Amino acid sequence: MLVYIIRRVALMVFVLWGVSLAAFLISHALPADPAAAALGNNAREEQLTAFRERNGLDRPLAVQYGLYMTELVRGDLGSSLRTQNPITADLRQFFPATLELTLGAVVFAVLIGVPLGIVAALTQGRAPDLLARTFALLGGATPVYWLAILALNVFHEKLGWLPGPGRLDAYSLPPPVKTGLVTIDALLVNDREVFVDALRHLILPGLVLGMFSAALLTRMTRSALLEVLSQDYIRTARAKGLTRARVVARHAMRNASLPILTVLGTLFGSLLTGAVLTETIFSWPGIGGYATTSAISLDFPAVMGVTLVAGLAYSVVNLLVDLLYAVFDPRISYS
Repeated sequence: MLVYIIRRVALMVFVLWGVSLAAFLISHALPADPAAAALGNNAREEQLTAFRERNGLDRPLAVQYGLYMTELVRGDLGSSLRTQNPITADLRQFFPATLELTLGAVVFAVLIGVPLGIVAALTQGRAPDLLARTFALLGGATPVYWLAILALNVFHEKLGWLPGPGRLDAYSLPPPVKTGLVTIDALLVNDREVFVDALRHLILPGLVLGMFSAALLTRMTRSALLEVLSQDYIRTARAKGLTRARVVARHAMRNASLPILTVLGTLFGSLLTGAVLTETIFSWPGIGGYATTSAISLDFPAVMGVTLVAGLAYSVVNLLVDLLYAVFDPRISYS
C-alpha cells in the first residue's frame, strides 16, 4: 500500500506540472495586456512599463515560466497582480469557504441521491421508481443559477424559513479562525449560536450546489444496485432466509459501492472547483468568485494558482477513492 501511495504521489507531481504548463500557455495566449487591466485605461505608458518590469511581464515567456516553476518548487505561487497579495494568502482566505460549501453539497447529495437510488432499484417499474427517475432527470437538467434564484425567492423571501446570502447573519461575530470552516471553528470554541447560524446559511447553497450531484448519484445507485441484485449470490442469500434489508445492506450495497464511489469522487472534485454561480448568487466568499475576478482582470498568477489547486484537489480525491476501493472490496489489493 505504501509503495502504491508513493508511486501515485510521484505521478501526481507530473500531473500538476502538466496542469501548470497548460494554464500558463492558455492564460498568456490571450491577446490582452494584464498591466493595462490592473492599472486601468488611464495609466501612463511609464506606469505600464514599470508595472511590467516589477512583475516580470516584460520577459520572454520561457523565462517567465522558468521563474514561475522555480518559485513553485519552493512552495511560492507568486503574487496577485490585482491584490498584490501572495496568492497562497489569498487562497488560504477563500478556499475554506468553498471547501465548506462543497462538503455540505456532497453530504446533501449523498443523503438524497443514495437512498432514492436504493428505493428506485428495489421498486423497479413501480411508482417510487418513476418518481426517483423523474427527480434524477429534473435535477440533472435544471440550471444551477435558476434553482438558486428560485430557492432564495421561496425559502428566504416568501417563507422566511432560511437565511439569505452570506455565511453568517450581519449581527453574528465570526469565531476565531482555526480551520477557516465557520461551522467547525464555531464548534471548536463551543459557540452553538454561531454554529447554528452558519449551518442554516449553508443549507440553501449546499442543496442548490448538490442537486445535480444528487440526481447523478440517484441514477448511478439505481443502476449499480440493479446489476448487483441480479447476481447469483444475492439469490442464494435470499434463499437462505435473510431479510431483504439485510441482503441489500450487507451484500448488495457493498458490491455496488465501487461505481458510486467513483462518481462521488469525481463530483467532489468538480464541485470544489465549479461552484462559481452558486457562490456568486449566495454571496459566498469562496475560491470561485476569486477565480472569476482574477480571470476578468487578467491576473495570470492568480488564475494559475487556482488551476493548480483544482488539479491538486482532483488528484488527491482520486487517490483517496482508489484507496477506498480496497476497503469496500477485499478482492482489490495494492500490495
